[in-house]
Amino acid sequence: MELLAPAGNLEKLYYAYEYGADAAYIGIKNFSLRARADNFHEDEWKRIREIKSEKKLYGALNIYFHKDDLKNLESQIDYLTKYPFDAFIISDLGLLPVLKKYFPDHELHLSTQANCTNAESAGIYRDLGFSRIIPARETNLVDIAEIKNRFPDLEIEVFVHGAMCMAYSGRCFLSSFLSNRSANKGDCAHTCRWKYRIAQNPGEITLEEEERPGELFPLIEGDNFTTILSSKDLCMIDHLKELRDAGVDALKIEGRMKSIYYTAVITRTYKKALEALKNGLPAQSWENYRKELDSVSHREFSTGFFFDRESIQIPTDRSYLRTHLFLGSVGEHIGDGIYKLIVKNQIQTDSPVEYIGPDILYRTDDSFTLLDDQKQPVTKADHGKEFFIKPSSPVQEGYILRRKL
Repeated sequence: MELLAPAGNLEKLYYAYEYGADAAYIGIKNFSLRARADNFHEDEWKRIREIKSEKKLYGALNIYFHKDDLKNLESQIDYLTKYPFDAFIISDLGLLPVLKKYFPDHELHLSTQANCTNAESAGIYRDLGFSRIIPARETNLVDIAEIKNRFPDLEIEVFVHGAMCMAYSGRCFLSSFLSNRSANKGDCAHTCRWKYRIAQNPGEITLEEEERPGELFPLIEGDNFTTILSSKDLCMIDHLKELRDAGVDALKIEGRMKSIYYTAVITRTYKKALEALKNGLPAQSWENYRKELDSVSHREFSTGFFFDRESIQIPTDRSYLRTHLFLGSVGEHIGDGIYKLIVKNQIQTDSPVEYIGPDILYRTDDSFTLLDDQKQPVTKADHGKEFFIKPSSPVQEGYILRRKL
C-alpha cells in the first residue's frame, strides 16, 4: 500500500519524503482546503522538483469553486504546469473540463469532500475519469471492500491518521457562523475544539466561548468549559492488515498544517508498520516506533468509522496529549563535527535532547555544544536566530531534536 504524507510547505515536503512517504500531497495557494497552511506559490516549484525525485506528488485543488474561483484557476494554468504533479485531488466536478483540457495525462483523485460512500457512486466517478477515490470519512471497511470488489481497477485511498471532524465529511458551517471563516473554502477556525461554558439563567441555558465573553448561544444543559464537538483523532496503525485485505491501495496521513515533527514521526511509524506487514514480520519488530505516536501532540485515538460509529461519535473531553517537545532539526554539516541548527523551540545545554532519524528510533545527547552565529559557545538557542550545534552523538542532516516533557 502506498503511504501518503501531508506537506504544507517545502520543509514539510522534505521531511515527508525523508521519513518514508511514497507520495505527498500539497495545496496550491487559494485552491486548497487548508488555506492557512503555508501552501505553495511563486517559484517554489523549482525546489519541489529537486526534493520529489522519483516519488509521487499530488496537488490538492479540493475547495468548492465559485465562478470567480474557476476563472482564477484558469488564469493560473501556466503556473500550475510548472509543478511536477502526478495527480490532482478534487471534489468539485466543475474542474473536470479544465483539468482534462490542460492536464490530460494527469490522474484524477476524488477528494473525501465529495462524499463518495457506495459502489454505485464510485463507478460513476470512475467512468468520469477518476483513477482513485478517497471515500467519505463515514464509509466503513465493509463498504470499502465492496467498492473494490465491484471495481478492482479503481484505486482506493483512505485516511488512517490525524484529526477528524464532527461534521459530515468536513462540510461544516460552525466556523463560518462563529468566526466568519468558511471550512468549505479552506479556512476552518476549528470552532468545534474551542472551550465553552454553559450558564443557566432564568428561563434559558446558554453557551459561552472562553475567548468571547458575552456572546451567548442557546443550549440544553451542562456546566464549566468543555469541548462539545471535538472529535477523537484517527489512528489505524494497528489495523493495516484489515485495510489491505479490504483492498485499500493508499494510506493517507492528515495534517498539512502540523509541524515537521508530526510529519516525520507519524510517517516513519506507518512506514515501519507497512514494511513489517509486507515482509511478514511480527509486531515486535516495530513496536518501539508504535510507541512514538504518543510523543506527538494528539487527542484521544480512535478507529474512526472503519469498524463502528461508537468510538468517534462521542466527543473527546481530554485536551491534547504528548510526551515530548519538538525543539528543531539538524541542518547542513559545515565541518569539524558542527551542524547548522534550525531552532523551533528554545534549546538549553543543561537539558538533554534526543535525536530521531528515518531509521534511528532516538539517541540521547546530554553533552552537546551550542554555538552562536560567530561560532562562540552559548547556553541556549532561541527560534529566529542563527545557531549551530556540535553533538556528542552521531547525527545527520535531517535529524530532529526533541526533549522529554
